[in-house]
Amino acid sequence: MKTYAFIFARGGSKQIPNKNIKKLNGKPLIYYPISLAKKIPKINKVFVSTDSIKISKIASKYGAEIINRPSYLSKDNTPEWLAWKHAVQYLEKKKDFFDYFLSLPPTSPLRSKKDILNCFDKFDKNTDVVVTVSRASKNPWFNMVKMYNNNLLEIFLKNKTLYHRRQDTPKVFNLTTVASLTYPDYIKKNKNKFVGNVKGVMIPEERALDIDTDFDLKIAKYLIKNR
Repeated sequence: MKTYAFIFARGGSKQIPNKNIKKLNGKPLIYYPISLAKKIPKINKVFVSTDSIKISKIASKYGAEIINRPSYLSKDNTPEWLAWKHAVQYLEKKKDFFDYFLSLPPTSPLRSKKDILNCFDKFDKNTDVVVTVSRASKNPWFNMVKMYNNNLLEIFLKNKTLYHRRQDTPKVFNLTTVASLTYPDYIKKNKNKFVGNVKGVMIPEERALDIDTDFDLKIAKYLIKNR
């Protein structure tokens, strides 16, 4: 059974320009998922899908194979699922077939080998997708609100039960960008990852960070330096 790891890294980023190649502890962000994937025997090949020549050169330097992503699949509002489909079809046209598709976004550099192996452990014949989650500190039934005109607030989700403690509310989780594991046919046949049977792997908060802002980047630098 063959597993291919995919890292989807657009050149454009509004919050942090050139985010995917920003230096973190002396290494570009794209280095971390490539390096980790290459340490896992289950993973046979590592690909970076990108529209950026600069990212391509850096990713190649660290041993990834490049999938040149079209510009129409690299816009701010393009669902990444379409880039997943493109990657699968790109390889199938080359007669390069595989069994498992593992997405490792570059924005989660604190993931561990154990986190990835736990995704494989969760995947069975009754599973279509495994994603990673972390415990949410906010809850839409208790301390998340909607804001209307004149700054009027209302609890985000209403329930017949009025909750007075977060501990009593239904548990909710944050989706993380640590990893997603599925198979190529599922991607080709569906429009998103929540169509079938989806399982979650719990990620500790200190490894679940998703870098989206400069503040996130500062936190990641601190955690990597001190972990």
